[in-house]
Amino acid sequence: MTETEKPNPMKQRRNAKETRRKILEAARDEFASAGFEGARVDRIAESAGVNKNMLYHYFGNKDALFSVVLDEAYRDIRQQEAALELDPLSPLEAIKALVTFSWTYYLKNPEFIRLLNAENQLQGRHVKASADTRQINQTHLVRMKEILQRGREDGSLRDDIDPIQLNISIAALGFFYLINQHTLSTVYQRDLMSNEELDERLRVMQDTILCWVRR
Repeated sequence: MTETEKPNPMKQRRNAKETRRKILEAARDEFASAGFEGARVDRIAESAGVNKNMLYHYFGNKDALFSVVLDEAYRDIRQQEAALELDPLSPLEAIKALVTFSWTYYLKNPEFIRLLNAENQLQGRHVKASADTRQINQTHLVRMKEILQRGREDGSLRDDIDPIQLNISIAALGFFYLINQHTLSTVYQRDLMSNEELDERLRVMQDTILCWVRR
């Protein structure tokens, strides 16, 4: 083998990274669209432009692939959230910013909600088995605790707010609305996904959370 024919380890690593990225993107779309049970490895491989053996080489099996997709979904939202400049804000404004961020993220990334819905239908079995999921979300809880502590110290926030309940409430106010958008729009005979309705929903979410946490 000549010098020019020798494998380039750096190029191989780049190719492997790109192949893994394509598989994860295709898997995210497939799981979000069809759920875990309805998703097909054949379709994921075809969409990613690889064969099934290559997919199994990188991820082992369908369950392992779904676990990685979930972890990547959590990692993305937490990384974007961590980039928010909250320290200069008052505690109330920081919480309001988190409400706005969560709502905006859900609207821009509808697959995130569908992936979590699919995992809950499986009773959270992948999340329970993943140490990465817990670690990824730990910074989210720590940051909320810090904001609540600042609010207790300056007297703007109640002393009895549980950071876990606060995080759940912020998520729930947006999650329920969006996961049920079709039935709710039909029942109430309003286009709840129009720009005006979405803006109003954000105002309701902000008011609800701030009224609760304010001293």
